[in-house]
Amino acid sequence: MQRTCIFALALLAVIFIPTAVYSQGAQTDASRKVAGGGVSVPGWTGKIDAREEAAGMTLDNAKLAKEGDAFHVVTGPAVTYWNPANKASGDYTVKATFKEPKFMNLNSHPHPYGIVIAGNDLGTAQQSYLYCAAYGNGNFIVRGFGPAPFQMNGRGTADPAVNKAAAVGEPVTQEIAISVKSEKVECAINNKVVASYDKATLVAPGKLKSTDGVYGIRFAHNTEGFVTGLTITKP
Repeated sequence: MQRTCIFALALLAVIFIPTAVYSQGAQTDASRKVAGGGVSVPGWTGKIDAREEAAGMTLDNAKLAKEGDAFHVVTGPAVTYWNPANKASGDYTVKATFKEPKFMNLNSHPHPYGIVIAGNDLGTAQQSYLYCAAYGNGNFIVRGFGPAPFQMNGRGTADPAVNKAAAVGEPVTQEIAISVKSEKVECAINNKVVASYDKATLVAPGKLKSTDGVYGIRFAHNTEGFVTGLTITKP
């Protein structure tokens, strides 16, 4: 009987351990190198995350190109792109439309993409900025760098306003906007405010230097998308 029990436990270990390992691995996909990568949009530049640099990745391992009126982004390492001429101050709203043409076509789990504001010292070790990004599974995330990463809604939050792809490989589109209004900073996705913060909780030691600064776009690693309508409006 004892030998039978030991055999049964060993069999269960063989069955379940690979599944667990696969599940954990799905959350830590290595960043791929994008063929023909680099920034080919005049005036634009970017910076990959520090952990990607530490792993030997470079900005040329992701791609930012212009196709018609759209930015075409393919990552590679997680990256933030911006044009230094695109600056915002005071009260403003920065918005854009993001389309993931084939949900999860480069990864094994959903990855986010979205708007960046309040960029200061970008491209340096002291950079600070805030971003609000959507996932094609109905979640969104608000995070920043100041210069160390800081989280505003943990590892992400679900909201009915965030569109979901019908299935892996299907398209999904999100309209994302970040607004600075008096003492508030808000993120709206598909015309609904999904997150609102007091400016004082964002402009603080270890977080943002200011809500004034450069705006741009951000994509997580191993993700493809198109961005249209990147604009700033003032009240």
